[in-house]
Amino acid sequence: MKDIRPIRTEADYDAALAEIAAYFEKEPKIGSPEADRFDVLAALIKVYEDRHHLIEAPNPVAALKSFMELRGYTQADLAKLIGSRSRASEILNRRRHLTIEMVWTLSRKWGIPAESLIRPYRLKEPKRRGRAA
Repeated sequence: MKDIRPIRTEADYDAALAEIAAYFEKEPKIGSPEADRFDVLAALIKVYEDRHHLIEAPNPVAALKSFMELRGYTQADLAKLIGSRSRASEILNRRRHLTIEMVWTLSRKWGIPAESLIRPYRLKEPKRRGRAA
């Protein structure tokens, strides 16, 4: 077994992933030297990924749509929850922002973490009509 060292490059990262993969196939006994090695490798991999492979959380509308799809909710279900079909449409089509009241309701009633709904996001630009000459 080679020494564990910091992960500084993609090659180091790939090697650490290859090594830790073996532990998923044959789980080490808790408290064993192999389990300790697994824990240290996992920590090193996490630090490297947090620095170099950051995955941004989805914007609130994408998070809401994903949640709805996952749970089988429809736009009509959202409309019932927030009180308006047109408002539900405007939110899902990025024409209107979620309000704090809506975030609170979605979090309380559907269990969506409020943190995933409060990030700033851009609305779609309104369609412009042609001007008369």
